[in-house]
Amino acid sequence: MRLNDPQADLTQCDREPIHQLNMIQPFGGLIAVNSDWIITHHSVNAGEILGSTDDIGAGMLLSQFILPEGLAALQAGLRRISHADTVERIFGVALTSREALLDVALHQIDGHIVIEFEPHDAKSHADSSGVLRPMITDLDLYQDENILCQSAAEHLKDLLLFDRVMVYKFHPDGTGEVIAEAVEADLEPFLHLRYPKSDIPQQARALYLRNLFRIISDVNAVPVPIEPSVSFDGQTLDLSLSSLRAVSPVHIEYLQNMGIAASLSISIVIRGKLWGLFACHHRTPRILPYSQRTSAELFSQIFSLQLDRTISERKSQLWQDGRKLHDRLMARLAGGVSLVDSLPTLGQAIADVIPHDGSSAYVDGNYQKRGIAPTEAEFQALVRGLNTSATSSVIASSHLAQNVPAAAAFADRLAGALIIPVSRRPRDYFVLWRRPLKQSVTWAGNPEKPVETSNGEARLSPRKSFAAWQQQIDDKSADWTEAELQMAESLRVTLLEVILRVTDDAVRELARAKEQQELLIAELNHRVRNILNLIRGLINQSRSEAGDVGSFIDLIGGRVSALAKAHDNITKENWNPASLKELITSEAEAFFAGKEDRIVISGVDVLVAPEAYTVLALVMHEMMTNSAKYGSLCDSSGTLAITLSRDIHDDLLIDWREMGGPAVKPPTRRGFGSTIIERSIPYEIGGDAKVHYKLGGVQAQFLIPNRFVTQYTRAMESADAVKKLSDEQSASDNPIADELNHVLLVEDSMIIALDSEDCLRQLGIDTVTMASTVKAALRLIEDDAPQLAILDYNLGDETSDLVAQKLHSLRIPFAFATGYGEMADELNEKGAMAVLKKPYTKDDIAQLLAKFTVA
Repeated sequence: MRLNDPQADLTQCDREPIHQLNMIQPFGGLIAVNSDWIITHHSVNAGEILGSTDDIGAGMLLSQFILPEGLAALQAGLRRISHADTVERIFGVALTSREALLDVALHQIDGHIVIEFEPHDAKSHADSSGVLRPMITDLDLYQDENILCQSAAEHLKDLLLFDRVMVYKFHPDGTGEVIAEAVEADLEPFLHLRYPKSDIPQQARALYLRNLFRIISDVNAVPVPIEPSVSFDGQTLDLSLSSLRAVSPVHIEYLQNMGIAASLSISIVIRGKLWGLFACHHRTPRILPYSQRTSAELFSQIFSLQLDRTISERKSQLWQDGRKLHDRLMARLAGGVSLVDSLPTLGQAIADVIPHDGSSAYVDGNYQKRGIAPTEAEFQALVRGLNTSATSSVIASSHLAQNVPAAAAFADRLAGALIIPVSRRPRDYFVLWRRPLKQSVTWAGNPEKPVETSNGEARLSPRKSFAAWQQQIDDKSADWTEAELQMAESLRVTLLEVILRVTDDAVRELARAKEQQELLIAELNHRVRNILNLIRGLINQSRSEAGDVGSFIDLIGGRVSALAKAHDNITKENWNPASLKELITSEAEAFFAGKEDRIVISGVDVLVAPEAYTVLALVMHEMMTNSAKYGSLCDSSGTLAITLSRDIHDDLLIDWREMGGPAVKPPTRRGFGSTIIERSIPYEIGGDAKVHYKLGGVQAQFLIPNRFVTQYTRAMESADAVKKLSDEQSASDNPIADELNHVLLVEDSMIIALDSEDCLRQLGIDTVTMASTVKAALRLIEDDAPQLAILDYNLGDETSDLVAQKLHSLRIPFAFATGYGEMADELNEKGAMAVLKKPYTKDDIAQLLAKFTVA
């Protein structure tokens, strides 16, 4: 059996010039007119059904044989057509002087107004509306999709009195299945029979979306031609929206072979997509009045809405089940175990909602399996094929070897796979596996469509037998159901959250680093401008304090060095917790060298974790900058008190109070600096920040959660004191060796090179050779090897690695100079005796020379 034949609908869509396009079923008539209501096409029986005494033909005005009130009714109906593919219905209208009333269908297509008409059945028209209400009310009782479809089939059979009414559902693979049926007891049931997707091809399905109703009242009736068959401009009349259109002889032959004399189908459309059909069969001819067909079509549309609601409620329940699974998995994986190591836990929890025989996890090249699953080598062979699929959608297959040839290596053990990508990179997967399942699919006859050859031409030949035909399948697994696919999509989201939130610290830190980078990039632009203004201010303020040029240089150098140290505090502890007081002191020294007595820091010092330390560095810098520009430290009288304390939760409290400065006014505009102060601590580390602009001075309170704070112990204070004393002694007690008189300076900035050369000569170095490129430095070493070298690591688009390697091979000590404080450890590993952090001073160079002497 075939419910519908592809040729009929395909030719309708393609408008091939075959006679079926120009024929209609004989129980009705058709007239097509142009915008002037002049006839362009008509059926040969139009005059007979209209009861007109005039011969109807092309070129006639419709008003020549249609009553004025009838023509007015048609025109009014035409005005009610709201959009393309709309069919307007008029019931019980008198078009001619004949007493019989007609039912009329109007639509517009390709510049034609198509008028279809058939005899009106007053009793059917009156009965249809009364029967429809209890049918619709009954549908509202059912929440199960299968029960709802079965009830709809039974109701439609009662309404139409057909021998068989089926609900035919399209599966995702394009095949169809009878999922509900109401049938006379003496007929063979078709329930659960399957049909190949070629039965109703895509072109036919597109037509079913445009025209929801299709009827064949008598398969043995001779169709009525449309005259003329071709219009003046050579076009046939498109009958895609016609309810009377004839169908292909192949489909008629199918129905005749089945012993079916009449059939109809009604589209079931959900959210603009063809979900399925009501397919109806009758053993004797049956002409349904238009009003009854319209009621059936309305019933189908209401049923579609009810079915959509039922499916939506099921999806909502699935979402809730997915939410429960999500919560269970998150609770089980809260210990921070990786996805690969968590596979046993995952597999057990997921098995309750998605049955499977085994599972695999493949993350960052690490593979783990549970139950029946491919070996690591077998899975690695699949990865290339899997990587060609979309990275954000679940892949479901009951016959994986058909999609990925490499799966044939284990097809005897595993056939089905539900593949869940768990990263944006197309290389991380969580997979559920199913074994091959010996199963049979019951088709409505052999699914292979036979083709016969006649007169040298191939034609489709309808099957003569429609008995159930079973196909044995042993290389496929059980199909993944729609519910399981939806659950898998929820699982995909859950696993992504597990990886990002629990098991993949690297991914989480990368995301945090990206967010922090964006903040720092914006801050960089802001701070560069501030630094430029600050340097200019330092020069202006220092000019009046210095008595001579030398002291002026020392004063400026000291303040610039203090500013650089404030920035170095973020990274100089190798990303370990660092002193908060040192951070505040460094920022203060950058602005108020020689006036530190105006800043009082009280309370016990603490060590702050790096992720919070960077945030505090930005906040303290902004607070100091604002105080220096507008607050208590912008003149000579104000003071600043900073108090460090711990609350009852052991969180760190920083209390900022400015006093004795000029009167404070709240800012009139909010810049990026204000955003940093007020939002970065709450946003980045979950703390709190409050700023109050009081008349007597700015007051602020900052709360740092205790997980970022470590107590600063006495042992640390002793170690710092020893280190400070050692550094001071290294700078002052170690004289520069008399024999050191030749230093190589590699620096691509001429100003820095000249300044460093001047410092070296002041420290007693007689010979200073300078180079700005690797090539020039290597040539100088070959010509006259130095005793010591200072190498700027980044030289434009190259590094000084080759120079360092050459010096190391000659056993000549060297030091790196860099503006990147975080590179110190890396550069020390390259054999450098020291690392100078830019901007470095004469004292820093002196300490380097002292280390050379000790060595």
